[in-house]
Amino acid sequence: MSSLKAKIDMKKLPRHIAIIMDGNGRWAQEKGQDRLYGHYHAVESVRDIVEGCAELGVEYLTLYAFSTENWDRPASEVQGLMELLVDTIRKEVETLNKNNIKLHVIGDINMLPETPRRELREAIDLTCNNTGLNLVIALSYSSRWELVEAVKKIGQDVQAGKVDPLLITQDTLQQYLCTSDFPDPELMIRTSGEYRISNFLLYQLAYAELYFTNVRWPDFRKENLHEAILDFQQRERRFGKTSAQVKEVSL
Repeated sequence: MSSLKAKIDMKKLPRHIAIIMDGNGRWAQEKGQDRLYGHYHAVESVRDIVEGCAELGVEYLTLYAFSTENWDRPASEVQGLMELLVDTIRKEVETLNKNNIKLHVIGDINMLPETPRRELREAIDLTCNNTGLNLVIALSYSSRWELVEAVKKIGQDVQAGKVDPLLITQDTLQQYLCTSDFPDPELMIRTSGEYRISNFLLYQLAYAELYFTNVRWPDFRKENLHEAILDFQQRERRFGKTSAQVKEVSL
């Protein structure tokens, strides 16, 4: 792990990393256990990756924890996930403060049961003055839900005379997204060998570098994070320009 970390160019770190934490259920089933067993072991991966990003100096880390579509999973699994969420938040707030990590949540939080909602709000309040890594949890979130909500809010403001529809730009839309306070991710990681975005930050990932790995999330550790960052640093990010233009700007 240390050898990989030593190869990372600290001047070219992605400012914002987003991760789809996939494979918990399959990891558990491969071990002859139920799906919740995988979710419980996934918490250790979250701790390790949050710590790894904080150590490197990454400014933002967004973790896709629970999608709006996940509410359709078996009731026992959803209930177990909610209980795990509450338990984890209670245990981790002290560690977040110790490591100067600020917690944020994006998604339709009103869909959560009362206890998880209360625990989340308390954790956000207790970490609000931290100035290190911004840890963003996407919870009860989907990008299509987010975009529909943004359009509704823009429509309401147009109707109220606060927004001129002829002056709406990309910047206008971004101000109405859940992520309005954060820069767009530069690197998106998905674990467990799936090659899709799954309704995650569709607008924000427009120019992100995508990194896919077969490693199941409960097995994902700092060395895997370092591999992803090294892969990111080897890519040429052109944003529609030619290679010659990019090289000219960098000189």
